[in-house]
Amino acid sequence: MSTSTWTSAVWATEQFRAELCAFLTAAVGIPERVEVVALRPWSALWRVTAGGRTSYAKQNCPGQAHEARLMARLARVAPDRVVPVLAADPDRDLLLTADLGPTVHDRGGAADPATWARIAADAADLQRRLVGAVDDLRLSVLAPADATTYVADAVGRLAALAPDDPRRLAPEVAVLLEALLPTVERWSDRVEDLDLPLTLLHNDLHAENVVLAPDGGLRFFDFGDALVGDPLAGLYVPLAMARESLGLPPDDPALWRIADAALEVWSDLAAPADLRAALPAALQLGRLARVESWRRCVATMTPDERREFGSAPAVRLASLLDPPPLGTP
Repeated sequence: MSTSTWTSAVWATEQFRAELCAFLTAAVGIPERVEVVALRPWSALWRVTAGGRTSYAKQNCPGQAHEARLMARLARVAPDRVVPVLAADPDRDLLLTADLGPTVHDRGGAADPATWARIAADAADLQRRLVGAVDDLRLSVLAPADATTYVADAVGRLAALAPDDPRRLAPEVAVLLEALLPTVERWSDRVEDLDLPLTLLHNDLHAENVVLAPDGGLRFFDFGDALVGDPLAGLYVPLAMARESLGLPPDDPALWRIADAALEVWSDLAAPADLRAALPAALQLGRLARVESWRRCVATMTPDERREFGSAPAVRLASLLDPPPLGTP
């Protein structure tokens, strides 16, 4: 099935079910049970029981069909930072990972600022290990230098859609975003001046996508939204989610302690004061990574799915008009 005709309905077909079971059997033996955990337009997830052990199988929509390949790579480069990969088929984007138990969120860790600091620091460590290997990751690239053009193109494309198209950007928001373009350029310049290397952005890093391994370390999963970009942009989601989970105002020192845990990883490449000064701009550019991942997902949605989720890229783009999730240091 080509990308232009692909639909998430494929996951309910007998043909795919047989394909999935063959993949699972080759990896862990004949499964005793395969339960649907989530079927969404962008990905499907199954809980698998085989040989007395539990694991999770996943496949993404075509726009995000890089996760199996990426996880296989991460499992080789940084096995202490991701959930164990039991099997990966990059050609079909079929992935099977070990079940390490409840997420950090389910364990109550989202209410602990120290846990958020660990998440930020460990994610930055993973990013640092991948510096110089971004070409091998074969992911979408969204560099700071591309930000202004990206915003202008997205505004033009989404605002030009028909008035009844759920993906359409409202004209009044388009005007505000066009007026914001010089500011986006300044954000881009500010971040570029740090001269940090491009690296992996998880792009959906929150406490429900992290588990605590038996050795006490944190393990990341759900890299479907991943792309390559400025490392500090990767702090947008964890800081926004930490602020929401902890109920903190944007100028709370606890948010900066979380951010500083990640910035420390890059402090040999740029002065800590410069990293802190540029972080709010980097976080605003980090919003564009969310626009891009939603754009990839919406591309293959059915009309009904677009009615429910199609506005997501425009909503994320409009969020550029909001202040960053943390205030000035």
